[in-house]
Amino acid sequence: MAFHRNTLLELLDGVRTFEEDVYPQKKELFESLAYDQTPATLFITCADSRISPSLITQTEPGELFLIRNVGNIVPAYGNMVGSVASAIEYAVAALKVKNIIVCGHSNCGAMSALVNLATAPEKLKSVPTVRRWLHNAEAAYAAVGDLRAEDMGPKDVRCLAEANVRLQIAHLKTHPIVAGALARGELNVQGWYYDIKQGRIFILDEQTKTEHSVSDAMAALKKGSTNTLAG
Repeated sequence: MAFHRNTLLELLDGVRTFEEDVYPQKKELFESLAYDQTPATLFITCADSRISPSLITQTEPGELFLIRNVGNIVPAYGNMVGSVASAIEYAVAALKVKNIIVCGHSNCGAMSALVNLATAPEKLKSVPTVRRWLHNAEAAYAAVGDLRAEDMGPKDVRCLAEANVRLQIAHLKTHPIVAGALARGELNVQGWYYDIKQGRIFILDEQTKTEHSVSDAMAALKKGSTNTLAG
């Protein structure tokens, strides 16, 4: 059973450990980040507490520019002017990121809520903002066929989560700043699915609607064959 810091006192104790033990070991790194950031990657993922982008990718502070929200959603350009659109714009225009990853995950509560949105919207009555937000993922539900929350198994959730990642990548490409960078060959876009229980990442192939292991994706990149693995 994982240890959870459930009280404010425990969180503060963790901060003290950071200040007294962790920071001194990485002092040079933090000093180099004090006034500037040059992340190479924009990482868009779910707000789910079980996902740790830096742990999954083994990156240090300053390497990932993060967008996190319910369902790793990217509204199509113009649909919602807000933090997601502005963060994308800033990442590509100002920070000049070279990669954008959209990462979904197993057992995603947003995907179950998306099914309820389509089949039992009364279950979302108490979360009207979530309900409106999930409209940005409705096409993913339509793409996988008729699903009901009570009948969904892990494979159904995975199928829907992967469809949602592909949908959000399509939305991402409607943003002019992204479309321009892609056209100039300055940007790679890739979709990931994270299996929490297995601790594995799968890279989603947009063209064939299949998935690749990390090893296969790395091999393709080394050969310079990225067409099916990145947008």
